[in-house]
Amino acid sequence: MLKSKFDRLPASLANVLATTSTPETLFNALMPALGDYLACDRCFLYLREPNTRLGKVPFYWVRHADIPTVYDEDWKLEPPSLPDDDPMFAAALRTEPSIVVDDVEAASADTVNKQFEQENFGHRALIHAHICCEGQLWGVLQPSVFGQPRHWTQTEQEAIEQVVQAITPSAVAYVKAAVKPPVTQ
Repeated sequence: MLKSKFDRLPASLANVLATTSTPETLFNALMPALGDYLACDRCFLYLREPNTRLGKVPFYWVRHADIPTVYDEDWKLEPPSLPDDDPMFAAALRTEPSIVVDDVEAASADTVNKQFEQENFGHRALIHAHICCEGQLWGVLQPSVFGQPRHWTQTEQEAIEQVVQAITPSAVAYVKAAVKPPVTQ
């Protein structure tokens, strides 16, 4: 019997990754599947074009209506100060490994800007999973929990990394189809 390339993932995630045909279908199915698997409160996917620095959050899931939604319908230019304001985003731009935060309140200032996180996201625990290809950041997958710290197990962290590896080609294809970089002469 052939082993699936997703054999280390829970069946719910492996099925989504193996059976969806377009990036939109994949990401719309993946957000709630990840939310359920991780028992988190919100999961969203930020996608960006690395050359233009245009980004948006076109795919998200929230457990219930009390959780703030993160969604952008339109592509927007990333603020130039974003890497200075958000150390996790700066690390993502450097294509460093994904960042796991069990408690925003207790995290090192080198890792998390607590005020930035509170003002912009409101979560208490998160995984800042970096979607990188060919030395560039194409997106961030972010499951998070509100109101209390949360320990992310090694198994969950490994699952997120496998999901990120699996969705990277679809994320890049989605962005390339939507955002055309400027022509240089």
